[in-house]
Amino acid sequence: MRHREILIVLAAAVSLLAAGCATADPAPTSDLTNFDTQRPQWKSCEVAVLDQAGAQCADITVPLDYTHPRGATTTVAISRLAADPAQRRGVMLSNPGGPGGPGLDFPLEFGKGLPADVRTRYDLIGMDPRGVGRSAPVHCGWPIGLSLRSAGPDSGGFAESVALSRDLARRCLSVEGNRLPHMTTRNTARDMDVIRAVLGVDRISYYGTSYGTYLGAVYAQMFPGRVDRVVLDSAVDPERYGMGMFEDMGAVNEAALDEWADWAAARVGEYRLGTTASAVRATVTTLIERAAREPIRIGSHTVDDHLLPVLLFMRVGNPERNPELAGTIRQLVDAAAGQQVQPGPVLAEDLAVMAAAREEYSGQDAVLCGDVPFPRDPEWYRRAVETSRAAQPVFGPLLNNIPTCAFWPDPVEPPTEVGNAVPALIVQATGDTRAVYPAARALHRALTASRMVTLENVRIHGILGTFRNRCVEDSVAAYLRDGALPPADFTCAAE
Repeated sequence: MRHREILIVLAAAVSLLAAGCATADPAPTSDLTNFDTQRPQWKSCEVAVLDQAGAQCADITVPLDYTHPRGATTTVAISRLAADPAQRRGVMLSNPGGPGGPGLDFPLEFGKGLPADVRTRYDLIGMDPRGVGRSAPVHCGWPIGLSLRSAGPDSGGFAESVALSRDLARRCLSVEGNRLPHMTTRNTARDMDVIRAVLGVDRISYYGTSYGTYLGAVYAQMFPGRVDRVVLDSAVDPERYGMGMFEDMGAVNEAALDEWADWAAARVGEYRLGTTASAVRATVTTLIERAAREPIRIGSHTVDDHLLPVLLFMRVGNPERNPELAGTIRQLVDAAAGQQVQPGPVLAEDLAVMAAAREEYSGQDAVLCGDVPFPRDPEWYRRAVETSRAAQPVFGPLLNNIPTCAFWPDPVEPPTEVGNAVPALIVQATGDTRAVYPAARALHRALTASRMVTLENVRIHGILGTFRNRCVEDSVAAYLRDGALPPADFTCAAE
């Protein structure tokens, strides 16, 4: 589960440009009868934590292309933690974020934030979205893991980024070109509606976090009459779903790095990174400059100025990860000084995520690039990188760098314009470094019947089941138990 957490945290950073105004599902639903009436063949999940929890799994067949439902098909893997038959009130689908996040075991995660009497009222459904995990994964044969990289300190580093993103896109198109146009959020929403029908319910409840909030909002827009109770945790602004979201993340991540630097300075005896926050920041800056001159060798890995900001980004979003980030920087400082250093478990895992080719990383980019168009001109990104450097020296060159999507074909559908009166409960921390607080406010405005619960002065992304706060948990539980949204928005204090 820890590997998936890293993936979700990073994938939340790689989101899209908002454009277009598609609001209706063009698929001819009458042609979906064969899919809607299939019977799930429940079986062991063959995942230890799910089997131990009593979950069952099934593969649901869906059209690859919903405009040609009699053509090729694909499968979507789902899991089910069954409700207490005496208490059951419905089905709750879920998504952990990404896009590209496998979610079969996600009900075990967010279920930690729900009391037993709420958990047992719903069949909790996990899902590996199409193209991910067990759902016919997209695999582009990349020589690296995640495509996320910093642009580096100069034009030479940016040119390397352009070449890398162009090559990764070329590999995807050459290997998976026939399937890529169908790996989209709108098609995942359509898959969810087939799953709803297969499970035999008229309406589904839903819990989504990060990108999962966008997926939930898209489903509600496309299928408003099939929505029951919806909880959106750490929300994406559908109007900033794109490069705007990149831009929004830079400042809040620099602020989070400042908070971490202050924390590390208070523990100078343990980590030896500086006696003040500014001294710790200077240590980080010097380390990045050193990696630009000469990549840092640590164990079997090499860390350059393209990778080092990503390592910071992986850990800075959660104060509980402060010791991990401090340990990572200490190890890299020692390695840069010429010491023979073997990376500890946390750093070794993070480096493996960046270096090791894994199917889900290709799937992440497939959805991102298939959802909305990106600027094509590398010069657009170079200017954005340079403009960001002064105020965002660490994360500006990372979050404005050129993605694989700059070299992707145009999406086959325009993005979904979200704006409806489907009831929903939005929960959001003010210090979220991935889905920034103004993004949640914007989604709240777009979902006119929603209510919003704010967790104040907390730096966390994905609250339920991750960060214990009785006020937030009670508000979610009350809504899922009774179906009544709070009469007004309200704020929860940090505990």
